[in-house]
Amino acid sequence: MNRTRSALLWGLIGALTFLVLVQGYRLFVGSLGVTLPLGAGVAVAVGLVVGGVSYVAEPRLGAKGRT
Repeated sequence: MNRTRSALLWGLIGALTFLVLVQGYRLFVGSLGVTLPLGAGVAVAVGLVVGGVSYVAEPRLGAKGRT
């Protein structure tokens, strides 16, 4: 798998994980005070950060034999 595709998949995993955590909080605790568009925007931001970090970190981890 190439580096870009891997970073995109990690970004997707990060965004979906954030959305799952928001829904779990709403289900078990109550209203979070975050609207759906705001939650989706934050999820996109989380996905971009996770994807960017994984894109940058993968070669460094590969050089150390950790991938």
